Amino acid sequence: MKRFVVEDSFWELFPQARIGIVVAHGMRPADQVSEEDAKAIRHALAAANAAADQHLTSNTISQNQVVSVWRDAYQRFKTKKGARCSVENLLKRVLKGNPVGSITPSVDVYNTISLKHALPVGGEDIDAMQGDIRLGITGGGDAFRALGEDEDAPTLEGELCYRDDAGAICRCWNWRDGQRTALTDDTDKAFLIIESVDPARSDDLQAAVDELADLVEQHLGASIFAARIVTRDDPSMVIDD
Repeated sequence: MKRFVVEDSFWELFPQARIGIVVAHGMRPADQVSEEDAKAIRHALAAANAAADQHLTSNTISQNQVVSVWRDAYQRFKTKKGARCSVENLLKRVLKGNPVGSITPSVDVYNTISLKHALPVGGEDIDAMQGDIRLGITGGGDAFRALGEDEDAPTLEGELCYRDDAGAICRCWNWRDGQRTALTDDTDKAFLIIESVDPARSDDLQAAVDELADLVEQHLGASIFAARIVTRDDPSMVIDD
C-alpha cells in the first residue's frame, strides 16, 4: 500500500492550503488513446489556452491575483533562485501569445485543467515511486534530476518538496518535476495533484478536481481510485493498495 502524506512542516507554513488529488488507475498507453479522444483532448487544451485570458487582468504577470498568491507563498520556504510556481509559467506563455501546445495525452489533460482554472496541476507515475509520497520541508540533499537535465540537482535545506524514499519527486513545491517519477506514455497509475493556497478559491479547486477526474476517465480510459481534497484536518490518503 502507498499513501500520500502532507507533513506538519507544510501545514505550519500553509494552514489553509488545500491539495486536490485525483488517483487514476489503468490509464491507456498513449498509443492506445483513440484518435477521437486525442482530438477531444487537443480541443480542450486549445479552449483552456483561450479561457486562461480571464485570469490575466494585467500584462505584468506578477500583478495577476492567481500568480501573486504563489509569489507570496514562495517567500515562505527556501527556493532555488528563479523558481516559480508551475501555473505562472503556463500563464506567462498565454500572456505572450504563445499558447501551451500538446505534449502527451496525460500531460495535455492536466495542463488543460491548470490553464482553465489557473491552479498548479502536476502528475506522477505511482509505479515509479518508492514508498509513500510526502509533501513537506526537507533537510536538503534529496536526490533529484529534473526533466530534460543531464545532471543531478539535490534539494536545498529548508526547501518544500514532494519526495519519496528514493529522493525528491518535485522541487520547490510545484516548480520542477523529476525524471524518475514523471508521467510517461506508458504510465498505468497516475497521481495527479492540484494545489491552492487561496481559501477564497475552494469552489474552484473542487471544480478542477471533478473535471480532471472526468477527463482522465473519459478520454484516457482510467478508473478513478480516489478524488478528494487533502486539508490540515485530513492530511493523508491511500493512493495504491
